Amino acid sequence: MKHFVFWMVFTTILLPIPRLAGAEEEASMTAASLKKLTPVLFVEKIEPCLPFWVERLGFKKTTEVPEGDALAFVMLTRDNVVVMLQTRASLAKDIPALADERSRSFLYIEVSDLEEFIQRLEGADIVVPVRETFYGAREISVRDPAGNVITFAAFKEDH
Repeated sequence: MKHFVFWMVFTTILLPIPRLAGAEEEASMTAASLKKLTPVLFVEKIEPCLPFWVERLGFKKTTEVPEGDALAFVMLTRDNVVVMLQTRASLAKDIPALADERSRSFLYIEVSDLEEFIQRLEGADIVVPVRETFYGAREISVRDPAGNVITFAAFKEDH
């Protein structure tokens, strides 16, 4: 309920605030665009979470990565919304440096041109250097000043 209240306050009070002078001009100078934001929620086990997302909220499981007899990762979609669930054990194998973090957020942002964002991230706290993934993305992960992990990813072709 707290999150809903925050969202209502954010959308009714904070979003209508006019942009700062110069922000629009600065944004228009960039060649790359942000294409999509996908939250990744870290869980102990995926299976107990599926009824909430699928049955209660109407999401569909569009991608899954099994590990043994359980799921390590799933992608859930509904309308234009995508949510990813990944087990902490899977995270520990994929990005060991993040394995013990319990209270941080992880954002996955698809971009049109990764090179521009790599340049913009120079000097940032790099969590995962540029890499090619098995799912066809070229990506880089950084930590923001608050400790949140943000992955910027570009796909060779729209997927």
